[in-house]
Amino acid sequence: MSETSNNTRLEHDCIGKMEVPANAYWGIHTQRAISNFPVSGITDSQHPELVRAYATVKRACAIANEELGLIDASKAEAIRVACLEIEAGKLADQFPVDVMQGGAGTSSNMNMNEVIANRALEIAGHQRGDYSYIHPNDDVNESQSTNDTYPAACKLALIDALGPLAESTKKLAKAFHDLADKHINDVTIGRTQLQDAVPMTYGQEFHAFATLLKSDLAAFDRVVPLLAQLNLGATAIGTGICADLRFRQSATKHLAQITGLPVTAAPDPVAAMTDMGAYVSTSAAVKNLAVHLKKAADDLRLLNSGPRCGFNDLNVPARQAGSSIMPAKVNPVIPECVNQCCFMIFGMDVTVNWAVAEGQLQLNAFDPVMVHELLTGMALLTNAMTTFRVNCVEGIEINADNGRAYAQSSPSISAALNHYIGYEHAADIAAEAVHTGRTVREVAGERTDLPAEQLDEILDPIRLARGLGQTCREHQE
Repeated sequence: MSETSNNTRLEHDCIGKMEVPANAYWGIHTQRAISNFPVSGITDSQHPELVRAYATVKRACAIANEELGLIDASKAEAIRVACLEIEAGKLADQFPVDVMQGGAGTSSNMNMNEVIANRALEIAGHQRGDYSYIHPNDDVNESQSTNDTYPAACKLALIDALGPLAESTKKLAKAFHDLADKHINDVTIGRTQLQDAVPMTYGQEFHAFATLLKSDLAAFDRVVPLLAQLNLGATAIGTGICADLRFRQSATKHLAQITGLPVTAAPDPVAAMTDMGAYVSTSAAVKNLAVHLKKAADDLRLLNSGPRCGFNDLNVPARQAGSSIMPAKVNPVIPECVNQCCFMIFGMDVTVNWAVAEGQLQLNAFDPVMVHELLTGMALLTNAMTTFRVNCVEGIEINADNGRAYAQSSPSISAALNHYIGYEHAADIAAEAVHTGRTVREVAGERTDLPAEQLDEILDPIRLARGLGQTCREHQE
């Protein structure tokens, strides 16, 4: 390094020399990346989970390198302090590399190495760029490669992002549970193929949404051990070249201690270098959550439809005027917002799967787009579920009278008579009810010999919703 002016410093790499802003903590490798990838306008700094995770990985590696005598204690201490500062959110503006970088994350790795090295130099009383004392490659990157540290940071970042995503999922599930408990005795009609089916309660309908979300939470728990299986010490292609043979175990141990996560070393380093299964599983879990959210949003839009010419089973909260020309029209804008977020997640999953499928030979070069899409998608769903819960679900009001009327007038309720009068006779009653516009109960009272009290019990919508259609008094006898 040499000074070229008050505003820049001159650094070199294998390609040549280049000026770097004097006040920047990054170096020449990062500076080249800024020029090479002016693509999305989205930088690593906009994924704070990734920046924090990478600094944590580097800190664990520094501890391991000191433990093994690969770097001296004073350098290791300065590196550790620099890492801790980055983990705490300092120097967040020093990670300007575009997320759509080529090179399998090499630019991100060198960006982190350079920032840590230059901050560590300051901590040790040296000037930025004085790499003769602490070098980004020889010291910060000792026993490491982009190909083992970058995926490790990506996976830890995804585990970090799963935390708020899971919390938002839990809160939304609870909101549906609370709604279900409130309306467990309010009957409505179930529908299949958008046609009237048999009675159910509003509580059952809302509880089903909560159950789907609980299955997503379980899927997140299953993903964590997959993401926590890392490949530190594997270096370039999994053979461990340039790494001390003891480094793998030491770095893995220290990273597990630092994070409190079930971090383990991949059993086959060469296979792990090309295995993107953890990304596939994470993407699938997030996509499945989006499918369930879309299901809930779609159903609420349908049940809210009307109010005069639709289902009008329930009302979602009115959040804004629905038309610039139609007075009093109010649209279900929150479910529509959630729908659009879900569409984005479906695109995320396609991107991740294509990126995974394009890894050739000993390395997949497309970790950057995978982690960018996943972190972006997870943050999007975290926020979408919050607005879904606060601005929609918690304010839903049912139209109980409509629901009961639908349940009582549905011809499908005649199925409850099958056991007593046979399918054919029950079908005739249903057909007449449809033709005359009367209820099945009214027609059955005329066309069967069943006592009125028993018919009331057999065709009681609440009993049918709870699966009690054949436990009436006569059947028990």
